[in-house]
Amino acid sequence: MPELAHFPADADPDRVQERLLADGAIILDAVLTPGEADAVRAELDPWVQATSPGRDGFTGFRTTRTGALAARSPLCRDLIRDPRVLAQCDRLLLPACERYQLHLGQVIRIMPGEKAQSLHKDRWAWGTHLKTIEPQLNTIWALTDFTRDNGATQVVPGSTGWPDDRRADPAEVTQAVMERGSVLVYTGSVVHGGGANRSDGDRVGLNITYALGWLRQEENQYLACPPEIARTFDPVLQDLLGYAMGSYALGYYSPPTAPGADPEVVPPDYALGRRSSGSALGSAEDRAALSQDVAQG
Repeated sequence: MPELAHFPADADPDRVQERLLADGAIILDAVLTPGEADAVRAELDPWVQATSPGRDGFTGFRTTRTGALAARSPLCRDLIRDPRVLAQCDRLLLPACERYQLHLGQVIRIMPGEKAQSLHKDRWAWGTHLKTIEPQLNTIWALTDFTRDNGATQVVPGSTGWPDDRRADPAEVTQAVMERGSVLVYTGSVVHGGGANRSDGDRVGLNITYALGWLRQEENQYLACPPEIARTFDPVLQDLLGYAMGSYALGYYSPPTAPGADPEVVPPDYALGRRSSGSALGSAEDRAALSQDVAQG
C-alpha cells in the first residue's frame, strides 16, 4: 500500500509543492495544536449537531456536511487565509489565473457505521470539461484523529493524470492517517473519497478548498456570507470569498439603485463599502495579464 508524505507545518513550500505535484496529496503535521483544533470544533458544533445526514450514497447516509464557515466561525476565517496553505495555492493555481478564490468551506462529520465514499476527483464539480490545467487545491483539517478505522480519507497517490474512467485497484489506495490538528492538502485531480467509519466515534474534518478565480464556486459565497457580514472582514478574506474581480473584466456589476446614485459599473468589493480600487473593472495588473494571455494565445 502506498503512503502519503508527511511534512512539518513549517516545511519549505517549494519542497511541499514538488511532492504535491508528484502524488496529488500530502499531509502537513501539527498545523494546529490539539487545543486549537478542539476550539474550532466547539465553535462549529452547534451547527454540526443541527445538520441532517446526506440523502444518497455519495454524500453519505451517516455523514453531515455543514457550510458557511466564514460567516459562522471567526476561527475558521484565520484557517481560510492560513499562509502555509495559501503558499501552495500561489504555486498551484496562480499560473492559470490572476486571482484564486474560496471554493467551499464545510465541516464533514463521518459518523459510526458510514460506508466508504466512492472514489472520485473533486474537479468533476465542473464536469469533465477542464483537461489541461489544475483548477483546485483542497484541504481537510483534522478536528479529530484520522485513523484507518474511523474514516480517514482514502487517497490514490499519483492518480492526478488518470483518465476520468480509470478505476483504482485496492492496492493503489491509501488513507490520510493523521493526528488532529494536521492538514491533508490535495489537488482537485487526485482520486480520493471519504473512508468507512468502523469505530464508535465521529471522524470530523474541516474541508476548505480553493479554485481558479474565473470558475464558478461550488459553495455560493455571496449567499453563504453576504455583504452585510463580509464587510466586517479584512480585505484579504473578502477577496478570497470572491468579493474581487476574477480578472480585468470578470465579476463587475451595476448597483440596482436610483439613476445617478452610484457609478454604473463597479467591482464586487463596492458592495462592501470599499471605494479604493480606482477602477470599475480590474486593476492595471489584471489588464496587463489579460493582454499578455491574448498575445500568447
